[in-house]
Amino acid sequence: MNLPATDRRVLISGASRGLGRTLARAFATNGDRVAVHFGSREEDARATLASLDGEGHVLVGGDLSDPAGAADVAGRAVTALGGIDVLVNNAAVNLPHPLADTSYEDWAALWQQHVSVNLLATANLSHLAARDMIDRGTGGRIVNIGSRGAFRGEPDHPAYGATKAAVHALGQSLAVSLAPYGIAVASVAPGFFETERVAHRLSGDEGAAIRAQSPFGRAGTAEEIAAAVLWLASPVAEWASGTVLDLNGASHLRT
Repeated sequence: MNLPATDRRVLISGASRGLGRTLARAFATNGDRVAVHFGSREEDARATLASLDGEGHVLVGGDLSDPAGAADVAGRAVTALGGIDVLVNNAAVNLPHPLADTSYEDWAALWQQHVSVNLLATANLSHLAARDMIDRGTGGRIVNIGSRGAFRGEPDHPAYGATKAAVHALGQSLAVSLAPYGIAVASVAPGFFETERVAHRLSGDEGAAIRAQSPFGRAGTAEEIAAAVLWLASPVAEWASGTVLDLNGASHLRT
């Protein structure tokens, strides 16, 4: 079960923009071949694909909230790349739904959406990628993108916080069950970090308040998150399997 340091086959869910795009670039620069997944933002995903160093990268679209869609995405990634050595579960939704201001109908629908994308898609892709790794006998890596919100609470986004906590727990369960096959599973728990999607929030009073959350006086960067994920996916990080790595600039310390 020898995981190479480069030229791995990497599937990144939700890679059309933001952190997913940065992750794809980090793995491509490392010398890996990347399957860039997108749900609905095909044009953005094609821009991600065009920006990657190296050759052999592919585009894989599909609805991960549907188990059949997840199977189709994983199957096409396996076919195009020749297998999956690394899975990064990055796809997620994070829509506001404070209880006091949300109707029951909207509340139920939003919870279902968060569970389907953030948790069940992660579980399903993990099963599909791990089965490929087991069947080929190569070992591999699964890295989940969790959240600081799993530990500190998300009053306006409770389903996001809850599903990210579940993702952390899922990763730890899989770390134990998959270790005999040479598959290491870990998660990262980022705090607030800059992407184009949240750039507007970093201006004005809200931006000052966000930066003040960390004693470093700034928000994180997608590149910092990607560097941690790249290490957790590396051959030398096997002993970190089961970890949930806080990446929040000391803005939230847990015991």
